[in-house]
Amino acid sequence: MPTKNKGGFLIYSKIIGTGSYLPTKVLTNFDLEKLVDTSHDWIVTRSGIVERHFAAENEQASDMAVHASQRALAAAGIGVDEIDLVIVATTTPDHILPSTACILQDKLGIKNGAAFDVQAVCSGFIYALNTADLFIRGGQARNALVVGTEALSRLLNWEDRTTCVLFGDGAGAVVLQRSDVPGILSAKLHADGSHRNILSADGGIRDGAIFGNPYIKMDGQAVFKFAVKVLSEVVEEVLAENKMKCTDIDWLVPHQANIRIMEATAKKLGLSMDKVVVTVAHHGNTSAASIPLALDTAVRDGRIQSGQHVLLEAVGGGFTWGAVLLRW
Repeated sequence: MPTKNKGGFLIYSKIIGTGSYLPTKVLTNFDLEKLVDTSHDWIVTRSGIVERHFAAENEQASDMAVHASQRALAAAGIGVDEIDLVIVATTTPDHILPSTACILQDKLGIKNGAAFDVQAVCSGFIYALNTADLFIRGGQARNALVVGTEALSRLLNWEDRTTCVLFGDGAGAVVLQRSDVPGILSAKLHADGSHRNILSADGGIRDGAIFGNPYIKMDGQAVFKFAVKVLSEVVEEVLAENKMKCTDIDWLVPHQANIRIMEATAKKLGLSMDKVVVTVAHHGNTSAASIPLALDTAVRDGRIQSGQHVLLEAVGGGFTWGAVLLRW
């Protein structure tokens, strides 16, 4: 629930600008047919993906984040000197240290406040957005830059056709500002580490060398069943807290992992796909970047309008999951 400022007024946070970025290199399903044992029809049927974008060789997660952030700041109409919190959600940081958020802060010329990364895989943006909301409502920040950015192409095993066709690179960002009118209404975050093995990249660094398996591996059927169950549950949880029903949602913006998961979740909630923002066909699963990418698309094409109720939800390795309900 919102807190009060010194004047006794409630403090909220509100998204005032969105931005996104996709690298210029595009790999279509037909391109992948030449690289691995797969087909366009097989990929589309199982995932809904038609193409994905891959970062250039010298393009890092922070570089993609810069582009998305600049577009979000421009949309918000504020300068970098007004940002006093930077949170970056990523599974693919530029370096072990420092954080990608600090690198992004420097590249943008931000000198104020805190900067740190959040690692919750595909739920990362939901976790980061909720964290920024708490900072603002707690009086520790006024303008937060929240970014999801991923270079997942560097974690793909091209001998595993069940995973290498699913993922892509990109970045999305929002500017979250202190407000006296409701924006973010509530959020729910969850995690259950006992399911960590069904989606993972187990590699690490020791004595200057990689040990373990650094590539993404996934039990697709187990992920599908778990995702549909927990996503529908967390949506119901957030709506119940606000005494709302699924029919009160104007737009559902889900993590863009797989069209079948999105369709199954919508069906379980009794929600028409006409109310679901779907962009997965054009960028694949971009993990923490997927929700802000989809959100920016729907804002810029005019689907999302002021006063509408928008629900963001995601599930990712860990396993982590969560949802954020907001009034645009």
